[in-house]
Amino acid sequence: MNGTVTAVSSNATYAFTKPNRESVTLLAGLGVEGDVHAGVTVKHRSRMAKDPTQPNLRQVHLIHEELFAELGAAGFRVAAGELGENITTRGVDLLGLPAGTVLRIGDDAVVEVTGLRNPCLQIDAFRDGLLKQVVGRDEAGNTVRRAGVMSVVRDGGVVRPGDRIAVGLPDGPHRPLERV
Repeated sequence: MNGTVTAVSSNATYAFTKPNRESVTLLAGLGVEGDVHAGVTVKHRSRMAKDPTQPNLRQVHLIHEELFAELGAAGFRVAAGELGENITTRGVDLLGLPAGTVLRIGDDAVVEVTGLRNPCLQIDAFRDGLLKQVVGRDEAGNTVRRAGVMSVVRDGGVVRPGDRIAVGLPDGPHRPLERV
């Protein structure tokens, strides 16, 4: 399973959306250069309030572009970067990847998938009712999160729209993604 980067986004300040860029630079162990969520320790406000020393497992946020078409069919117009992701992808089943999957992006960058994004109520402030579209329940009553995956940077590098994404699955047994 391989895919393509369709957009890259970053923001130096806390805001729900991130402007699209021509490129972003991933820094090993930190995240996206110049992005407010880059760092060794957690940078998301709610998580910092609980324990600012916890490791940052949310350095780079990836969302599959296919989600935007699904949301559009439900009446929600959403474009790359508007849900706060750093890398928008096409052709990779991000939500179906096991924990520890390695994504080689472009010439040099490598990220390791750590878990599912757990969107907060800010998503409804962006588009009323959107939270119910990206967080729901399956037939068994289990929570299903569809707002992308989080990752840490193993090897840095520049990432641009059009870059290829190569998926490397971890050795088994595979662990399903959980919220991080």
